[in-house]
Amino acid sequence: MREHVAVLRALGADVREVRTPAQLAEVAGLVIPGGESSVMDKLSRLFGLRDPLRARIADGMPVYGTCAGLIMLADRVHDAIEGQQTLGGLDVAVRRNAFGTQLDSFETDLAMPVLGDAPVHAVFIRAPVVDEVGPGVDVLASLSDGRIVAVEQGRLLGTSFHPEVAGETRLHERFLDHVAAAS
Repeated sequence: MREHVAVLRALGADVREVRTPAQLAEVAGLVIPGGESSVMDKLSRLFGLRDPLRARIADGMPVYGTCAGLIMLADRVHDAIEGQQTLGGLDVAVRRNAFGTQLDSFETDLAMPVLGDAPVHAVFIRAPVVDEVGPGVDVLASLSDGRIVAVEQGRLLGTSFHPEVAGETRLHERFLDHVAAAS
């Protein structure tokens, strides 16, 4: 999370960490970082954040989910652990750890025309992949083999990879544009 905070602050954003429903009520947008999606799910329920998060997403709050954050935004998870829930809102189906273990992590450059001509340097760490997209979802980037790794639906943005680790700021800029448009 600290990498996201650093990128957003460098872009001029007022950044606050959210751990309670009261803190959630104070923000105009949210970045859900990487981590372990099943743990995030359990903690969101334990701390009473799941329902307020779902409501804010349904009301149009801009959210950017990276890696496990993408899983949390997905409406469907093909290989969820028993009882695992998501926040939903993004009409996609994802597959957790689609590229293998931590040892299978990799980096690559991706074409992402919506962000300009320069490729996006993407770092994949135990990353999910988007298996299915609904009719309102825009595919922003795919690997050369066709696997979808970046999507957007309205004010929801999701990437399988970690741009914050690679020093890539354009996705965070796009997220902040969504926040500005929603305000």
